[in-house]
Amino acid sequence: MTLNTNGIASDVTGKRILITGGASGIGAASALLLASRGAKVVIGDMAEEMGESVAQQGRDAGNSIVFKKVDVTSGDEVRTLFDFAVETLGGLDVVVNNAGIDHKPSPMHELSDDDFDRNIAVNLKGVWHCMRAAVNCMLPNGGGHVINVASIAGLRSAPMISAYSAAKHGVMGLTKSAAHEYARANIRFNAVCPSFIDTPMVRNTMATMDERTQQATIKASPLRRLGNVSEISSAIAWLASDESGFMNGHAFTLDGGMLA
Repeated sequence: MTLNTNGIASDVTGKRILITGGASGIGAASALLLASRGAKVVIGDMAEEMGESVAQQGRDAGNSIVFKKVDVTSGDEVRTLFDFAVETLGGLDVVVNNAGIDHKPSPMHELSDDDFDRNIAVNLKGVWHCMRAAVNCMLPNGGGHVINVASIAGLRSAPMISAYSAAKHGVMGLTKSAAHEYARANIRFNAVCPSFIDTPMVRNTMATMDERTQQATIKASPLRRLGNVSEISSAIAWLASDESGFMNGHAFTLDGGMLA
């Protein structure tokens, strides 16, 4: 655990943070953790009931989380979400672009047009919509930090999930390009690149696999296990703090050693 000079773990007190895909998995864990450490958080997601539940869980603990429904494939809905977040929070310091989908593992030549297009629309164009909106909010305020949740599938080959991999490689390209483009405006861009994490999305994907493939997936990490959402949310909390101030254009890899 990272400690600042006051002994407080990754202090985000007063940070104004927007998280997409905040209704479950990494997004929900990050929202609850950041809010528990004093951040003011807005979460956006398609899953309205689950998103409201996460927000209520945070409020029940005495923390600040507000939910708004959004489809990140729509530029208009994303702009509305960001306008809502700025109005609710009084501005934005950090944006975590976490919304994403998977697709059933299949050989590339058997992947349908719909599956490919949907992955690009959510996992790549959706991130671009949010990055663009974040810049428009942060430029007048003197800067900010955009954290894109990518994947090790955006850093290496990913057989059987080619559309997902293509989208995540694109997210890395957007992250690195924006990091250079907006550095002088004091807007930083970094990406978190997890391997297989124990989330509903990963569990749904693994449910389509036979037992042998499931075990191979788990054992692909030298640690011989899936990652926990708390391990990823803790990294995101550190990135959201001022302690990460000199990190820009980086792929923060959390994979149990898969790429070592």
